[in-house]
Amino acid sequence: MTATLLQHAKPDQLVELMLPHLWVSIIDGSIPANVCVDACQTLRNAYGQLGVRAELQPVNLVIQDSNGDRVRHGSLQPSWTGTSWNGHCVLILPDCERIVDATVEQFDKVREVGAGPMIGKVALSMDPTQKGMMTPGAQVMLQRGDLVLTYTVAGPEALASILDHPEVAAHAAGHQRTGLNVASLALAALRDEDVRGRAMQAPYPRLRAVLRAVGDAPYESDEAGDIRFRLPDEDGQNRWLRLNEIPLPATTPAAWPRS
Repeated sequence: MTATLLQHAKPDQLVELMLPHLWVSIIDGSIPANVCVDACQTLRNAYGQLGVRAELQPVNLVIQDSNGDRVRHGSLQPSWTGTSWNGHCVLILPDCERIVDATVEQFDKVREVGAGPMIGKVALSMDPTQKGMMTPGAQVMLQRGDLVLTYTVAGPEALASILDHPEVAAHAAGHQRTGLNVASLALAALRDEDVRGRAMQAPYPRLRAVLRAVGDAPYESDEAGDIRFRLPDEDGQNRWLRLNEIPLPATTPAAWPRS
């Protein structure tokens, strides 16, 4: 499915379509319990390594089937029970106006359709106080088979309930590491000769810089399971480098998230 999506994607869709499918392909059960939070934090780091800004967004999700039966997941006022977060969250990609629900198939009815993560176009707030994000209370309706998925955006307090919790901080290093691996696999696919030309037209300067730097360099997974590319380091010595270790031109935009 990933190859088909890439072959037909427009330049501004390549990264958005690529990473969720790679994420699903490498989940191995090592990510801790709060699957939507962990997936979003991991994908946020993965997108960011390729220069795509992504932000967590807690939501209330209602899934309605063809009979009109509705099931609600998440909450506009999520909370924690011990180390488990009682809510649902997605990613918002403000610069290309996308919503990405990487774990939508954790819900039985959606999983039965079998189409992978949910990606949709959204209209973002023009209110400068929202920093290009969606307005609390806004809704997005997406179709998956005969299901209608309605996402309602929660407010800033819901987001703070994720980001300010020690459970999330405790797994930050794991999110960053796995995000690097996801981004590395995405990069390896995007440099394929059938896709690279379109990827180089995508509106992400960092992605273009990384693609040029990596070229056709070999890559492998090391003993720790981390993806590395065989490239010259800053001293010109060939080494196996992680994606965030590859020297880039000084004008290259920094990875997201940015402090």
